[in-house]
Amino acid sequence: QVQLVESGGGLVQPGGSLRLSCEASGFTFSSSAMSWYRQAPGKERELVATSRWTGVGIYYADAVKGRFTISRDNAKNTVYLHMNNLKPEDTAVYNCNTYLWGRSWWGQGTQVTVSS
Repeated sequence: QVQLVESGGGLVQPGGSLRLSCEASGFTFSSSAMSWYRQAPGKERELVATSRWTGVGIYYADAVKGRFTISRDNAKNTVYLHMNNLKPEDTAVYNCNTYLWGRSWWGQGTQVTVSS
């Protein structure tokens, strides 16, 4: 059974930083692409970043380029989202995701709130 457990969200002031973590189990993490999505209130879910199994980020949404970095530690079965220079518009529930066996798998999400 695939399990994805996110952590690291919270309340941060504009310009601040956070690191989100997603611990994975139930599949071969080291050979799987992993992604971070987010959904703000009243908006559709959007893809934020995707990492190949090699750990190289292959996609970033335009809104986060230069501020967010996706990374992974295959020894810990964990993918991270490093978020710098956070803006109020980054406020959302962040979910990690992988696509395996013909379907998407999601964690429960972690709330990020950027506010002064």
